Amino acid sequence: MPNPGGISAILPLSSNRYRSLFASIAFFCMWLTAAMPAGGDETAASPDMDLDRTVALALEANISARISSERTRAADAVVKARRTEFLPTFSTQYGYSRYDEPRFTVDPSLGVIASDEQYAWVTSVTQPLFTGFALTTQYKLAQMGLDAARLNEALVRQDIVFNAKRIYFLLLQAQKLKVVAEEAVTMLEAQTEVAVNYHEVGMTPLNDLLKTKVELANARQDLVAAQNNLEIARANFNLLLRRPIGTSVTPVDVLDFEPFSRSLVECLDAAEKDRVEVAVADLDIQIREKEVALTKKDYYPMVQVQGNYYKLGTDWQVDGGEGISDSSFWDVQAQARWDFWQWGKTGYGVAEKKSKLAEARLSRTELLDNIQRQVKQAWLKADEFEKNIVTVQSAIDQAREGFRISEELFKEQMATSTDVLDARTQLSETMTRYYNALYDFQIAMAALDRAMGKPNIDIAEDQ
Repeated sequence: MPNPGGISAILPLSSNRYRSLFASIAFFCMWLTAAMPAGGDETAASPDMDLDRTVALALEANISARISSERTRAADAVVKARRTEFLPTFSTQYGYSRYDEPRFTVDPSLGVIASDEQYAWVTSVTQPLFTGFALTTQYKLAQMGLDAARLNEALVRQDIVFNAKRIYFLLLQAQKLKVVAEEAVTMLEAQTEVAVNYHEVGMTPLNDLLKTKVELANARQDLVAAQNNLEIARANFNLLLRRPIGTSVTPVDVLDFEPFSRSLVECLDAAEKDRVEVAVADLDIQIREKEVALTKKDYYPMVQVQGNYYKLGTDWQVDGGEGISDSSFWDVQAQARWDFWQWGKTGYGVAEKKSKLAEARLSRTELLDNIQRQVKQAWLKADEFEKNIVTVQSAIDQAREGFRISEELFKEQMATSTDVLDARTQLSETMTRYYNALYDFQIAMAALDRAMGKPNIDIAEDQ
């Protein structure tokens, strides 16, 4: 039975072994008190890398962001190229003909040409007048393609922002769990030393000693796993920023959280309004409509005007020659072409584009359904983790108080070392649940923002 008078009432103070035992006990109790987290807070990390800077560097370093930016520039070039198709085109050609014998050609303007060689130089200017609305439609399609590229670039950047936040909070989580694992090992090492001394004087049964050693071995295994998880989290963080994988990093800690106050209806409305994917789907419908109109161009004739300037000659300088009374002349032509019968080819093409238009409209409806599901799942997860934080915060206070009571009883020999061990283990497990809930909540909030289409990342039009 424990002695209310304490250990000193039954052990002579003159024994060196007992003095060593007292020193171990005192160290163990002092360490337990000092190592116990106060209010769930730990030493703040140096402000090496905060969340905003992490996101900014991730956007800057990401290859997909660069690719999407280049695709936007390419789409802008297509728009500018389509714009030039409204303008006249200029062409020139130079030709040489060699005949097996002199050819006699009678032309009212040129006279009689008798030569076995002939040189010709022609310069033309062509201006389209009517293309069945093809040029206008193609230009509008190019503009829509540029809009689509900008929207896709915004989508890529939104995904990068979410991934950067996720990796940032996973790194913080891994750091905290490693600290918890280290504290558990340190505590169990001290507890093992006390248990050994107790067992040597017959105060602790062998079973308690063996149990402590087993718990210490398990804690060391957990620490190795926590260290590995931290290394993986650091590697992922450095890969996110495209830095050497072994670069040290100290993220600014986030121990506070804002209560979750947005209703599900508010989140659903925001998603339908702000999700870039919805804008992409709307734009895709418009593109399909324009493609239907473009296919109908073959129902109309093509009209253009062309002006030509000619120079003829019997030598390479095309400056006339024997029999050529006028070596240079020009003409203007109005040309119209109408493929009025193609065995229904145009109609089939229009039918194909109309089917793709209907598909685009159905895809938009399906997209809205998927967005609603994504928002609800993200909202429920955020709500769940917020409740977990609130619950485990009260559990921390309870576990801390339970540990304090066990420690006091242990000092008075009214509790065993196993009781203290169990209380400390409970506190460690509670802290682990707290950090998991805290950073899972932060990740869930980032996922909810992404599901709602936030942040809205504008892409400059003059890139």
